[in-house]
Formats: sequence, C-alpha cells, structure tokens
Amino acid sequence: MKQDLNHGQQLSCFKLTGVAVGSTIASGAFSLSGDMAAAGAGTAAVLCGWLLCGLGMLGLVVCFYHLSRVKPGLTGGIYSYARAGFGDYAGFNSAWGYWISNFLGNVSFATLMFAALGHFFPVFGAGNNLASVVGASAVTWLSVLLVLRGMKAAALINLLVTFAKLIPIFLFILAVIFLKAFDPQIFFFNFMGEDTGLPFSRQVMATTYTTAWAFIGVEGAVVISGRARTSQDAGRATVISYLCVLMIYILISVLSMGVMTRGQLAQLGNPPLADVMRQVVGPWGGNLINAGVVLSLLGATLGHTIISAECAYEAASKGSFCKLFAMEGKSGAPIAALLITGALVQLFLVIVYKSASTYQIFYTISTTMMVIPYLLTALYYWQLAAHRPESLEHAGIHPARGRLAAVIGILYGVWLIYSGGLTALLVSALLYAPGTLIYMKGKGEQHLPPFYRMRDKVLLTLILSIFTISLALRGQGGLDPF
Repeated sequence: MKQDLNHGQQLSCFKLTGVAVGSTIASGAFSLSGDMAAAGAGTAAVLCGWLLCGLGMLGLVVCFYHLSRVKPGLTGGIYSYARAGFGDYAGFNSAWGYWISNFLGNVSFATLMFAALGHFFPVFGAGNNLASVVGASAVTWLSVLLVLRGMKAAALINLLVTFAKLIPIFLFILAVIFLKAFDPQIFFFNFMGEDTGLPFSRQVMATTYTTAWAFIGVEGAVVISGRARTSQDAGRATVISYLCVLMIYILISVLSMGVMTRGQLAQLGNPPLADVMRQVVGPWGGNLINAGVVLSLLGATLGHTIISAECAYEAASKGSFCKLFAMEGKSGAPIAALLITGALVQLFLVIVYKSASTYQIFYTISTTMMVIPYLLTALYYWQLAAHRPESLEHAGIHPARGRLAAVIGILYGVWLIYSGGLTALLVSALLYAPGTLIYMKGKGEQHLPPFYRMRDKVLLTLILSIFTISLALRGQGGLDPF
C-alpha cells in the first residue's frame, strides 16, 4: 500500500465519486423498469419501492459517511467496520460476501452487455451463448490488466466512461419530457398494478431486490478509502454518488411508466430501456441506449474489479484472508486479488454458458450476498452511536442523528433479508460457508486459533447449519440457484 501511495496513487473526491457512480449505474439503470414490471409491480408499488430503498440506502450511506469521519483509520470500509464491531470471523464473512457479490455482479454485467451487443451483432444472441462468454472473458481480463497498471489510471478511465455512459440516460429523460411522450393516462393506468392480481404489499416486495441491486456499488468510495487522499473525501463521494444515482433511477422508472403499460414493459427484451426509447424517438433511440448499455457495463465492470480486488486485499492485509491476496504488483495494485477475482468471474461465465443463465439470476445472488455486509456496517455504527456517543461528538456528529441513521440502515437490512425469502438465505449459505477454509488458512499463517471466541463459534455453527440444509435441499433438487 505504501508503495502505491508513494507513486501518487491517491484518489481525489472527484475520482472517488466517479468510481462509485461508475460501479453503481450499470445494468440496473437500463433494466429496472422492465424487471419491476415483469415482477408484477405497478407504478404505486414502484414509487413505494424507491421510497423504501431511498430511505434505507440513505441510512446506510450516512452510516458510511459518519464512520469515515469517526473511524478514519478503518480503511477498507465494509470489512473493517464488521471486524471492528464483531470480531475477525464476522469481519471475514463481511469481506467474503462483499467480494463474491462484486464479482458475481461482473458476471451479471457481462451477460447483459453481450445481450445489448446482440442487437448489433446477432452472433451474441441473448448474452449467454459461447460467443458471448468468449467476449465477456476478454472484457474481464482487460479490466484486470487495466487495474494492474495502477489504481489511479484505472479510476481515471472509469471516470471518463462514467461521463460517457450518462449521455444516453440523460437523452432518454430529456426526450420523454420535451417530446411529450409521457402520457398521464398510461401512468395512472399502471398505478395500482391491478392487472397483475398481486396484493399491493407483494408488489412492493417484488421491487426490493431490483432497487437494492441498482444501488450496489454506491459504497465503493468507502471500500477503496485506503487509496483516497483523505477519509473525508471517501465519505463525501459516497453521499454525492447516492444523491445523483437516486435522482436518475426515479426519473427513469416514473417516465417509463408513462410511456408504456406495465404489461408492455414486462414483455420487453434486454435491456428494456432500449425498447422504451425506441417507442419515443424511433429505432435510432434503441440503438443509442444499447450502445450506452455496453459502455455503461464496461465502466461498471472496471469499477467492480477495482472494488472487489481492493476488498480482498484489505482483508488479507489485516490477516483475515490468506497472505496470497495481499500480494502487490509494481504499481501497488493488488495483483493476486485481481487475478483470483478474474479467474472466478471466468468460472461463473462458464456456468452461464452451461446453464444458459440470465443476468437476473446473478444480480439476485449478488444482492443476497451484499445484505449481510450492509447490515453489519449499520449494526457497528449503532454500537458507536448508542454506547460511545463521545466518539461521534468528537467528529462533529450529533449522537441522535447517528442513532437514527443506524436504525434506518438496520431496518433496511432486515427488510432485504425478509423480502429475499428463505431461498435467497439458503443460496447465500452455499457461498458463505466455503470461505471459512480461507479464513482458517489466514489464521493458520499467523499461528492464531480461528474460533477462540464464543461469538465466532456461534456464527460458525449458524453458517454451517444453514449450509447443511442447503446442501440437502440441493441434493433433492429443491434448490437450484442457476
């Protein structure tokens, strides 16, 4: 890390914001209107879903922002907070879940990216055939090579891509408004989603994972805070990213519901926003959006590659992951973490081809894996706000505001677990449990016992119990995540 900093690799608030926005605005911006409609959500449910997500993510973003001020020495964000609050094993699982979530996000991005390219080059089909997997593999390893050249160079490229991919999104918003394509009658026809037959509460729950997935990555500036000029820059970048992204998502959702009926939106191909834009301005609009999707996902892939590798590197440098993940290249980039991440993305791309899986499957699993790290962060901030208010006051934060942000973040984390259902919990256990072997190896390298505290043993028992149930159901054919 020192080597990286000595080579001028510190990132400004502007570049950190670019990483966060670039890794957040990805497939969600171009697919959320169609995905929500296909799940049975009417306009009112979509607006309620964004209200819940907006409040929940605001609580989490404030937690991240305040923690960057209260605990500036805890670089690495999500991993560091869970470790400080709940011990090494909980910290490891937070980093492990976050790492898996990010590289599975890249698998989802790759599938949608080549589905979009399929509109220009039919050889790529729906994004999950052999040609798509070969192309996605090339994009994956190109991203790894770019980051290997140094975090600062990769962040600059990501910033430029972020600006470029916002152009088609803003053109969509402006086209719907100024060409008067928004029809209030269609908007209110969609309002209650009565054609779906779903109760309103179920419609709202159907939006939960789509909205949460759309925000994954907004905390990216905090995760790479170890490479920021100051921890305050990381916190500010997180808040700025959240506000920008929320505004864009709400506009896309509301405007789409005024152009096409819910039933029409539900039947659109990938990415749905391309067909909505085609309805507004003609074929060239759909082509523009598809080009924007490709550019957007290229940037998001690069952003998630940076974030996932940095998370594994930070965990290894603190002794939770094995030492291999802490290996640095000449530029200071985490070379081993990058190569291992790239290899695992490659493995899941093969699974995409073998199982013909779609991007929705991988973003659902990715969101599931992210829930626990988010919840642990909010719980840690509650510990500080409730039991060590003087630490908040010293950073210029009113303890009552801190407690409110923590409570909102905790409630949102619980809501995500509830909305995901039992299947999501069981699938996450299949991915969390194997990580324990990496944790044990890391502790063994330090000649330390891995589970010497009761809380570690309780958590281990819980994870292994759910893992055993998941394996049993999988063996009976009752649990197939892909």
